[in-house]
Amino acid sequence: MKCLGEEYMINLKLLRTIFYNMSLFQQWAFLVKEALDKSFLVAKFFCAIHVTDTYLFSTALVHGPSMLPTFNLNGEIVLLDRISTRYGKVGPGDVIIIRSPESPRKVVTKRIIGMEGDTVTYVVDPQNSDITKTIVVPKGHIWVEGDNIYNTYDSRNFGPVPYGLLQGKVFWKIWPTSAFGSIARRPQTVDPALKVME
Repeated sequence: MKCLGEEYMINLKLLRTIFYNMSLFQQWAFLVKEALDKSFLVAKFFCAIHVTDTYLFSTALVHGPSMLPTFNLNGEIVLLDRISTRYGKVGPGDVIIIRSPESPRKVVTKRIIGMEGDTVTYVVDPQNSDITKTIVVPKGHIWVEGDNIYNTYDSRNFGPVPYGLLQGKVFWKIWPTSAFGSIARRPQTVDPALKVME
């Protein structure tokens, strides 16, 4: 019985014999064909990664104080569902990743508080007063806030966010392993002054 290494050596010797018995043109054609086959295989792999990342699922690093206690300060790696945002399957209570309306190169993690047509009552400056305002979310927009109402920069500062800036819905924490699991739809603590009416 021949071992795998011997079979490989016999096949390599056979390939060399065939290669050296070819004309120079045939040798170049053989090499070009092999190179193109390998290049197309690599290109297909990267196309599949691009399509998956852009249209199906993606990963993101979320960090900062605005989403405490849902995410920690040091950062967590999460999975994003990009299909839900394309088909309008997100709603109040979902954690999402959006392009910042003020700095398009930046993406931020927030929780949806209201969808278009919802009436949202929010505390204007929770650290200094209990003054509230009420707004009706305009068509094609969403109202987002961070879970840590005392340390977040969100719709209370920059207003309703166009639905087109939604990048994906966060649905699973994958790193660190101690936080591995699904994302809760509602925050653990809810601001008592926050009211959403449809």
